[in-house]
Amino acid sequence: MIYQGLYLFAAYLIIFGEAFTFSSSPEPFLDGVPRLSLQNLEAGYHGLVKENETVVEVTPTIRGVGAKICGFHIVNKHHGEAPFQIILKDNGEAELKARRVLNCEKRKNYKFDIAAVSCSGLQSENATVHITVMDINEFAPVFLEASYVCQVDEGRLYSEIVRVEATDRDCTPKFGDICKYEILTTDQPFTIDNEGTIRNTEPLDYERSHNHILSVVAYDCGMKQSQPVMVTVKVNRICKLGWKGIAERVDYVPSSGREDLFPAAQLKLCDMPCSVHSVQAKLSLATKHIDKGCDRDTYSVASQRKICGASADSIELLAPNTKGVSTDDGHESDQIFEFDGVSSAVSVSNDVLNHGLAPIFTIATWLKHKNHPNQDKHVKEHILCSADDHKMNRHHYAWFVRNCRLILLLRRDFSEGDLNIFRPAEWRWNLPQVCDDEWHHYAVSVQFPEVQLYVDGSLFKSEKKNPEVIDDWPLHPTKGINTTLTVGACWQGSENKMKHHLHGYLAGLSVLLNKVEKPSVLSCLHKCKESLDVPPMELLEPGMELLTNSDLTELSIEGDNKTNLEVLIKKIGYTNSRDFPTPGRRNLHLSTTITCDGGRTVKVPNVESYVMVLPPQQPSLVINGTANLASDYHDFREGVKVFTDVHVGVSPPGKSWKSTGDESAEKRLDSCVVTVYPSLNPDHETLTVPHNMITQFGITAKLSKDGATLIGSNIIYNYQQVLRQIQYTNRKPAYYLNRVFKLICSEMNGRFLSNEYVQTLTVIHPRARDHPPVGGALPGSLLVEEQATKIPVAHAQVAQHHVDVHPHAVIEHYERQPLVSATSHAVTIIMVVCVGFLVVMIVLGVVRIRAAHQRHAQEELNDAEMAWDDSALNITVNPMEEEGEEAGGRRSGEGDQDNDSSDDNSSYREDEELDSSDEEEHITVGKLKDLEWDNSTLA
Repeated sequence: MIYQGLYLFAAYLIIFGEAFTFSSSPEPFLDGVPRLSLQNLEAGYHGLVKENETVVEVTPTIRGVGAKICGFHIVNKHHGEAPFQIILKDNGEAELKARRVLNCEKRKNYKFDIAAVSCSGLQSENATVHITVMDINEFAPVFLEASYVCQVDEGRLYSEIVRVEATDRDCTPKFGDICKYEILTTDQPFTIDNEGTIRNTEPLDYERSHNHILSVVAYDCGMKQSQPVMVTVKVNRICKLGWKGIAERVDYVPSSGREDLFPAAQLKLCDMPCSVHSVQAKLSLATKHIDKGCDRDTYSVASQRKICGASADSIELLAPNTKGVSTDDGHESDQIFEFDGVSSAVSVSNDVLNHGLAPIFTIATWLKHKNHPNQDKHVKEHILCSADDHKMNRHHYAWFVRNCRLILLLRRDFSEGDLNIFRPAEWRWNLPQVCDDEWHHYAVSVQFPEVQLYVDGSLFKSEKKNPEVIDDWPLHPTKGINTTLTVGACWQGSENKMKHHLHGYLAGLSVLLNKVEKPSVLSCLHKCKESLDVPPMELLEPGMELLTNSDLTELSIEGDNKTNLEVLIKKIGYTNSRDFPTPGRRNLHLSTTITCDGGRTVKVPNVESYVMVLPPQQPSLVINGTANLASDYHDFREGVKVFTDVHVGVSPPGKSWKSTGDESAEKRLDSCVVTVYPSLNPDHETLTVPHNMITQFGITAKLSKDGATLIGSNIIYNYQQVLRQIQYTNRKPAYYLNRVFKLICSEMNGRFLSNEYVQTLTVIHPRARDHPPVGGALPGSLLVEEQATKIPVAHAQVAQHHVDVHPHAVIEHYERQPLVSATSHAVTIIMVVCVGFLVVMIVLGVVRIRAAHQRHAQEELNDAEMAWDDSALNITVNPMEEEGEEAGGRRSGEGDQDNDSSDDNSSYREDEELDSSDEEEHITVGKLKDLEWDNSTLA
């Protein structure tokens, strides 16, 4: 029984063991129920597919488990169509694909259920798949209208003129919404926002353009651009009171003469119920921002006075290199001096101007001064002041500003007239120009007791108590008191310091003694080169009047004829006669007033315009001529013209100069500088200018060892005549091969410079065959020419000015001395070399003797019995001694015969060194003449 029970148990184990083994086989649950590998069936699957693709990206991956999966079925179509297929892959996974390319614009989403099917035909539970079709930017925006047309009135600013709109067929906001509009047409006064609203950025003008055509595009949010659409904005002409046809900007080309400002001007009154009784128009040209109030001639003070015909006796108190004040470069006009009101001042010595003045004189200056609100109204700011130099503070005469008044002080000296009689001593002018911070020209002319003030070239008309004249006693007599004359302050003698400093700018301060300047000169000095050009007077009809100021910067037209007013305004021009005007803007302001019958006044809107002066072309001053001229050295002794055929011309930039014969009569130069390189040797070289000619032309000349400087504004022709008469003289031309002169000229006060013209004067030395020496051949059968050409190069004579002296220069010496001296130069040079070698040997011997002497002196200390015996020393005369003595005698005789030549040589560094070394050598030879040196005993 026991064995039978064990047998049954074993059989039972075998049966269940086989069952266990089957369940663990690679193909489990062949008859199991399949299921989808989702944690939550309700969440389902989510897929994305692009419009241009078919593969659907599904999350999570479709997979069947629980049985062997042989397929997947779409079991429920929620919204009808489900154009998809499920493709089975390995390990129970599946891929979802669209049966065709989908279109997001037709349908964006799909929803259906799927189930897994086992190989035994069993089906899993259903799970929902959500498919979203992804959009691509395949469509461009399209405007709703093919074109847009709108109308606006001129002269208005609109917040919205027209609104354009575009749409996009793409299905998503990223590609289907419109995010931007843009106007492709440039240079149009319009703008568009992202909503498609177009507006104008400035008032439109019918006269400028009747229509504005714009090209507009739209962009979706993917920045895909639409085709452009045309937008036409029509401008309606609206009658508006005021001037029409006046350009905002008028360009002026330098040297173009007259330029019309308003050739198309029209005064529109529209339908205004007004019968015109009178019209008044005023045009002003703003030039105060240009230099000293307007464009004037760019010349130095002296040149301007000369051009205007001013007296040559005027004394300038502010020199270009004045110290103690700040200045500009002065190239654009007068040099401007800044006075800081604290320490700036310039003292004028009695050598420059007689401090005593004279009963008749004129003081003139440019002044720019502004009001200082926090300044005490009693503070004086002196332009010019003459006061006691010590002990006292008496002001003898002064010109100053106080409380925006221009004041002239003239104290009478005790020696002038009755001491008990008052007389005018102070004139106080109340002028608005003094503190307007603008440049003005002031000139006071005195013919005592008459005093006249000129402001900007015009005589100031005296009014009641303007000027206010103050009488005073004369100055009391003093002893040992002199005066100090100061510009920009006043010297306080008792305090020994400057006070009453000027806070402003000065230019061109001058004093003319014993005469007064002509009013025409003062007017010329102030005259502007730019101005309004007045219409021809024949256009002025009866009942109309035209007025201008002295500077022609303001013009007024009054009358009762509106039509004639328009004609006159059209003919107003601008002109600038400067060759090189200051470029920039000049504002124009036109104001107009109309008075109707009945007294009603209509104010016409003001017109603002401007003249733009364009930059001038820079001129090219060109100097040319024969650059190399040769003359015999006898001519150099008499004097040769340096610039015999020099020509100065003006050419436009980029063009070569070609003389026309006209430029010298029109163009001006203000300076020419001649530089000699190297500097002149005043012992025998001179440079002269034609004094009578330069005096006639009003040109001043300054001569120095470095050359000559010609200063003064004059036409090119006159400068050429002066340059061609400049003469160079050399009393000893034999020592030069050539001489170099450099010439530079300038115009407009140094603003424009010429090229550097180099003139070379070559000395022609005579040849020996042309001047045979007296007596035929030289000693030793050497010709003079052969003697000169055989001088060793190492001993060529070099002048102080670094000019090699030509070997033939010795011929000049032969002509003036006996035949024997002709060979002495070569012998001397040979002897110099020999004697130099002898000197070197002697120096070496002396050094050795001194060394031996020191050594033997030490030995003598060590051994008292040993002593240096120099009695056996012998000196042997060098075999060259006799020849050296003979040469030395000849050199001495030569020096006696040619004192000029020795003087000439002394002016050159190389000759000085050579002479000094020769002298030392002869002295050494002389001292050793009777000595013989024997160094045989030297160890």
